[in-house]
Formats: sequence, C-alpha cells, structure tokens
Amino acid sequence: MTTPTVYTDGKTGFTLDLTGMQISDPAFGALQQPLLKALAEMKSLEAGAIKNPDEKRRVTHFSDRLTYADSALFKDVEAFVKEIVAGGEIDQLLVNGIGGSALGPQLLQMGVNGPYWNEMPKAARRGFPKLYFVDNTDSAGITDALAVLDLKRTLVLTVSKSGGTQETKNNMIVAEAAYKAAGIPFAPHAVAVTMEGSQLDKHAKGNQWRKVFPMADSIGGRTSETLIVGHVPAAFAGIDFARFVAGARHMDELTRNADPKQNPACLLAAAWHIAGNGKGDRNMVVVPYSDRLGLMGKYLQQLVMESLGKEKDLDGKTVHQGLTVYGNKGGTDAHAYIQQLNDGRDDFFVTFVEILKDAAAYSMGDGMTMGDYLHGFKAGLGAALTSKGRRVSEIVLESAEAFSFGMLIALYERAVAVYAELIHINAFHQPGVESYKKAAKTVNDMNLKLQAWIGSAPGWTGSAAAAAQAAGFAPTQTAAVAGILDKFAVNARSFNGKTVTRAFTNGGWQYAVG
Repeated sequence: MTTPTVYTDGKTGFTLDLTGMQISDPAFGALQQPLLKALAEMKSLEAGAIKNPDEKRRVTHFSDRLTYADSALFKDVEAFVKEIVAGGEIDQLLVNGIGGSALGPQLLQMGVNGPYWNEMPKAARRGFPKLYFVDNTDSAGITDALAVLDLKRTLVLTVSKSGGTQETKNNMIVAEAAYKAAGIPFAPHAVAVTMEGSQLDKHAKGNQWRKVFPMADSIGGRTSETLIVGHVPAAFAGIDFARFVAGARHMDELTRNADPKQNPACLLAAAWHIAGNGKGDRNMVVVPYSDRLGLMGKYLQQLVMESLGKEKDLDGKTVHQGLTVYGNKGGTDAHAYIQQLNDGRDDFFVTFVEILKDAAAYSMGDGMTMGDYLHGFKAGLGAALTSKGRRVSEIVLESAEAFSFGMLIALYERAVAVYAELIHINAFHQPGVESYKKAAKTVNDMNLKLQAWIGSAPGWTGSAAAAAQAAGFAPTQTAAVAGILDKFAVNARSFNGKTVTRAFTNGGWQYAVG
C-alpha cells in the first residue's frame, strides 16, 4: 500500500500535506482497519447513537449543522440581530461564556474581522457593535470590560448550557449588579443562550430578559462553534454565519469519505497516531502563518486536550491518553519559539497553517511583497525542520474568510473524534473537569466555614496550622486554609466586623483576627 501524503480538495484549494510526517507504508497500513472502524463509529454518531454513556446523551454537532442554516432558530437569530442593529441603540456586545462558548466566537471574530474591529468607527463596522469577551472568574476581567462599556448601549450575552457554570454565573451576577448600581434595568440588555429548563433559562425568563435562545443538550462547548453558540456572537459581528456553516458542511462531506486514504480527517488522525506511537508521545505544535489565526493554538488546546486527555479508556483501563497542544504565530515567533523546535528537543510534530490570499499586495521594492516574505519564512522553516528529521505537516487555505474557517474547525473536530476511536477513549466527556469542580467546591465550602469562624472568633493570632485547628479543620487542610486566609488578608475582607491581617515573622506568615 502506498501511503498518501498530500490531500487536495480541488473545489476549494484546501490542502493537507503530510509529506514531512515520516509516515511509513507499514505504519499507515496497520491503521487501515482501525480507521474503517472509526468511520463506522462516526456514521453511528451521526445517526443518533448514544455516544456519551456517562450522561446518556447523543453528540450531534456534525448532524445538527446539516439543517441549522435552514432552521427556524437560525432565522430567529438573524432577525433578532437585524432588529437590534437597525434600532441603533446598541453599540457594544459583552459575550459572557467559557471554553468553547468564548474561544470559538473569538477565533471566528478575529479570523474574519481582524483584531481591531472595536477600534473601527461604527460606519466601518456597518452598524454592528463592538465585541468584548469575559471568560473567567477573575474579577480583573469583568472590571476591565465594565471600564470601557457604556451600559446603556451594551447588550450582555450569557452563554451557558446548564447555567450552573460558576465562572459564567459569577460574571452574570456582576453585570446585573453593575446595571442596578447605574440605575439601568438589566432585562432589556440581557440575552441568553442556554438549554431549555436550565438554571439560566429559568433565571432569564423569570426576569424577562430581552431574548433567550435554546441550545441542545447534545452539543458540547468545545464543538459548539458552528451552531447557536457561535451564531449569535458572529451575527452581531456582521459575519456571514451561513457561509461559515457551509464551509464546515463541505469539510464534513470530505471527512465522511469511506476510504481512509481519501479522507483528510483520517489522514490527520493517523499522522498524529503514528507520530506519537498512539500514546501522545509527541506534542502537537500549531503554527498558523496568519495574524488573523493568532488564537488558533488556544482554540485547539481546548478542543484537542479536553477531548483526548483521559485517564481511562472505553473499557475502564487506565491509559492516561492525550495530546499536548502548543500554539504560536508563524513569522513572529520564528525569532523565539521556533528556536527550540529547530535546535531543541525532538518531542513534537508541527502543523503550519497558511492562507494563500494576502490582505494586500504591499510591495517591498525588491520584486517581493510582504506575503512573499511570509511564505518564504514558512517554507524555509519547514525545510530547516525536515532537514533535521523533525516532523512537519501543513494545511493550506486559499483565503481568510468564513467558509475557510468553517472547513478548518470541522476538520479538527472530525480528526479529534477519529483519533479518539483509534486510541479507544471517549472524546465527548470530561471527567477531569468534573473532578476539579468537585475539589474546588471543597475549598469553597472551607472558605465559608472560615468566614463563620472569623466572624465569631475573639481576638486571635497564630499560624495557618493554628487557625486550621481552631476552625475545626484537619491538619491535612492547613495549606488550603493558608491560601484562603492569604486572600482574605490581602483583600481586607470583613466578616461580622472582623478582618484578617498577616505579618511575615520567623520565616512564615502569622495571621491575626480582630
């Protein structure tokens, strides 16, 4: 069997070049049956099989986008955004989400509109609002956003499937309080994307928010960008979302090909598997040669690592699988980041992403354009890496526009799903995420218990260990107690009129309550 190394879609110019991935005929041949089995699983998934047994739910992002652009929901979003833009009273959109709910919209927004959308005058934005994002429970994030928002002219979009995701919920609470403090009703400025019957759905409808859009339980955050989660922010950014979905659907057609040798997702997944010995022994390095794709590495970190980083396989066997993803911008980071790829540890495979069409043909006066130089740097680095036996792959797209980005996202979604089948794990659950949430709840419960102790304690001084004992914690919880006390002290928190202070004495922190 001759191993295919270059896949080209003549209709769009999309090219996947795996020539530099060192794929041997025997290695690829050994994956033929597993790839066929993986494709059968993909077909089953799209037919509606329960793919996530942990939560007894289907996984429908591939199948749902077949009809989304023609759906009543799609038309509802477009009509709502058109009404808001035509009204002229809204000039800013605050997108409140986390993970795919924020990263996907940011990637598409920057990819299509560029990084300086918010600095453009409203006429240049064709009346569409500026976009801001909060995606954490760091108070600096929402504080910085509120500092530049004109609340009267802002729409707050909260995206959360369950409505219980704490980071998103916290930002929503702060936004509501900011509107209340400013004497502005929040409801006319509030929009939600959530699952029907969720905490957020009940809260939004109970408080008569301006609009609530439903999202399916069968759509995970990291695979939500081509549906309602990605649509609402994109529509507010003036992006042709139907064209974006069309690009994803076109790639879906290519990646449904029953012949693994003619299926770009199968080829990509096989290359990952061979490079990392089926165990993730090599890191995935993503280097887009495009300023517009500066967030691509960050987006793929979430999609790939959350999907593939698993302790157990489908049989319950401990395997500790995963692919570690790093990403930086091509050209810029050749002066720093690439140094290690070229001369350092050979523990990676790199994917270059190139956009052929230049934004402008700026002449450098020597017969070359800026785009010529960027291409030369990419090709030169690829040649340098391959000459040293480093593994290199390349994705080429013709232009930086919605259709191309839809293809790119759909390719990685399918490749991740196929790779998961090859290594026999579930790509569509996230037990590690749930375990950290449970651990965080334990710390939060300790926080509340410490607040009660501080509020009722008489004047007290001592070490973290002494505080843990006095407040009724186990010695093993001393470090956690110290961390909470440090936060209380630095932020001058007060409980029932009493505060915590600290002083560094004899090589350690001593705390005082009073």
